[in-house]
Amino acid sequence: MTTVRAAARELLRSRGVTTVFGNPGSTELPFLQDFPADFRYVLGLQEAVVVGMADGYAQATGTTALVNLHTAPGVGNAMGAIVTAAANHTPMVVTAGQQVRAMMTMEALLTNVDATALPRPAVKWAYEPPRAQDVPAALARAFHIAETAPRGPVFLSLPMDDWDVELDEAAERAARHAAVRRVHDLTAADRPCVEALARRLEAAVNPVLVTGGSVDAEGAWSAAVALAERRQLPVWASPVEGRVGFPENHPLYQGVLPPAIGPLARTLAGHDLVLVVGAPVFRYYPYVPGPLLAEGCELVLLTSDPGEAARAPVGDALVAGLRPTLELLAELVDKRGDAVPARPARCAVEVPEADGEPMSAAIALAAVASAAPEDTVWVNESPSNLQLFRDHVRVDRPDSFLMTTGGGLGFGLAAAVGAQLGRPERPVVALVGDGSAQYAITALWTAAAYRVPVTFVVPANREYAILKWFGRFENTPGVPGLDLPGLDLCSLARGYGVPAHRATDPAHLAELVGAATAGAEGPVLIEAPVTTVPPTL
Repeated sequence: MTTVRAAARELLRSRGVTTVFGNPGSTELPFLQDFPADFRYVLGLQEAVVVGMADGYAQATGTTALVNLHTAPGVGNAMGAIVTAAANHTPMVVTAGQQVRAMMTMEALLTNVDATALPRPAVKWAYEPPRAQDVPAALARAFHIAETAPRGPVFLSLPMDDWDVELDEAAERAARHAAVRRVHDLTAADRPCVEALARRLEAAVNPVLVTGGSVDAEGAWSAAVALAERRQLPVWASPVEGRVGFPENHPLYQGVLPPAIGPLARTLAGHDLVLVVGAPVFRYYPYVPGPLLAEGCELVLLTSDPGEAARAPVGDALVAGLRPTLELLAELVDKRGDAVPARPARCAVEVPEADGEPMSAAIALAAVASAAPEDTVWVNESPSNLQLFRDHVRVDRPDSFLMTTGGGLGFGLAAAVGAQLGRPERPVVALVGDGSAQYAITALWTAAAYRVPVTFVVPANREYAILKWFGRFENTPGVPGLDLPGLDLCSLARGYGVPAHRATDPAHLAELVGAATAGAEGPVLIEAPVTTVPPTL
C-alpha cells in the first residue's frame, strides 16, 4: 500500500517541486528519510536563512518554493523571513514538523502547541491536517493558495508519525486526484471596466504610468511597455519595490518615486491621471505630510491583490491579473501621436577615478556597475546606498532585480544564494551592506557548500548608515548602537569557506567583480570600504 510519504512525494514531483530548503530537526526526520535521488535538499544553518533562500529561489524561477522547518522553534526563528516573503508576494509552502499525535495533547517536548497561530498573520493560510490521510490534500491546497493572487507564503504543521501511515484505496485515489489538480489565476478585468479605463486614459491631458514589482512577477513587463509606448506615457517606478516593472533604460522611464506622501504628490503634480499597476498606493516611509495627490489629479490602481485595492487611501481600483488586463488595455486605447520628451540617455558606465580612501559609495557602485555582465541578476540589501545603486544600475530586462519590500534585514545574502540556485545560467551579484550581512551571514556556508557562484559585494561603512540618516531626519539625537566597529567581512567569509577580497580602489573593485562574475567555481565575497553618502527624499 502507498504511504503518506510516498503520496506526498508523488504530489511534489507532479508539480516539479523537487528542491527542499530546510534545516532538519528530529520532528522532520520521518519526512526526510530515504530521501529520493531525484530531489535536492538545500541546507541552511539557520531557519531565517532557509526561508530567505527559498524566497530568492521562488522569485527567480517563478515557481513555488518548498521549505521544511523544525516545529515551533524553527518557525519562530524563521518568522522575520516569512514576514519578508509575505511582503514580497512570494509563493512559498512552509512546512514544519510536529510531535507525534499520541503526545500532542500532553504537550510533550517539541509539541507546536498552537501550530496554526504561530505563523499568523504573515501567512495566507495555516493548517494542521486532522488525519494523516489528509496530508496530500493539504499539501495540494497549500500550493493552490500560495500561487493564487495575492501570492504569498502558507504554512502546514505535519505530525511526524503521519508519514508512515498507509493509505487505503479511497485515500490513495484522493491523493492521486489532489496531485493532478491545477488552479489557474490569469483573469483579466471585465471588458467594460477596461474599456472605461481606456476612455479615461484617452481623455486625460497628461496621464502617467506608475509600475510596481508585481508587473515583473506576473510576467506583465512587455504589456506595460506596449501600453506606455502606445499612449506615450511617462513611467515612474513605485517606491520601495522588490522588483523592477519597466526597463530603466527606456526613453519613457522617469525614475523612482520618493517614498513619502508630500514629495510623491509633488513629483506627480501636473498629471491629471495616474495609472498605478502592480504596486500598493503607496509604500510610504518616512512620514512627510501633504496631500495624497495634487489638485486636479485622479488615480486608478490595477492590482491582483484585493487587499492592496481595499486599503489604497485614494483613487479607484481594478482587481485582476496584470498581464491580460494590460494587454487588453493596450489594444483598446488609441495610439498617441505626440511623443513625451525622453529622459536623457545614460552613457556607458566607466570605471571612475579614486576619490579618496575609503572610496565614496557612489564611486564604488559605479565601479561595480561597470564590471558586472549585462544579464546580471541584482540583489540589493544596502539601504543607505539604494538611491546610488538605482542611479548607476539601470535594470533593462525582466527578472533582474530583487529586494525586500518588508522593511527588515536578512534578505540579501540568503536570497542571492536561492536566486543563483534557481537561475544558474545567469550571474548573480548581491550588493549587501556590512550591517545587513550579519542578519544572514550563515548563508555564506550554503553558498560555499553547494558551490553557488554568487558574487557578494559588501560596501562597508562600519555603521547603520540608513538609521543615522533617519535619526537626523526624525530629530532623534543620541541613539546608541548605530556604529559597527571591528567587523571583518573577509575573515567571516573565509571562515565559512568563501574566498574573499578587500578592494583598495575603484579599478581594483571593478577587476574583482569582473573576475568573480566570469567564474563559475563558487561564491566570492568582495569587501569595499566606503564612506557614507546620506540618501535624500
